[in-house]
Amino acid sequence: MDREESWQLLCEYTKSESLRRHGLAVEACMRAYARKFKEDEEKWAVVGLIHDFDYELYPNAPDHPLKGSEILNKLGYPEDVRRAILAHADYTGVPRDTLMAKSLFACDELAGFITACALVRPDRIQSLQARSVRKRMKDKAFARSVRREDILSGAEELGLDANEHIETCIQAMQG
Repeated sequence: MDREESWQLLCEYTKSESLRRHGLAVEACMRAYARKFKEDEEKWAVVGLIHDFDYELYPNAPDHPLKGSEILNKLGYPEDVRRAILAHADYTGVPRDTLMAKSLFACDELAGFITACALVRPDRIQSLQARSVRKRMKDKAFARSVRREDILSGAEELGLDANEHIETCIQAMQG
């Protein structure tokens, strides 16, 4: 399970540039949390990178991420990686019972929302701050497909203040 092979997997299954960028954003956030929690940074990064690799082929629940997990199993990805990816979708019924699974859930929606916030700024993400993200979260018309409750509950599952979580992910994505 190496990063280059995982990137190739993502590119093979995902043709959308925006979905690939989403994988890269979640990868950056997961790296930051792996460092914060003193976990395996490469493993966590790969989880973030490929968590939605099957989405274009199987966009409907429950196929995504169940079909993706089957593919990852055949390719020899470890059980804990597959379970974390399965757990990022509530409807799979797979509990988020590891720090890696909780972190993926916490980073997924937030990375997408931060990206949306950055796209409407002249300097993109460079000067983005948590307070700006929180302000945008109140505007239900902005990035309406992003579930704000998942952003907040993700931070809560990690035992973090929402602003601290947002700031961690912004800094990770700035890098």
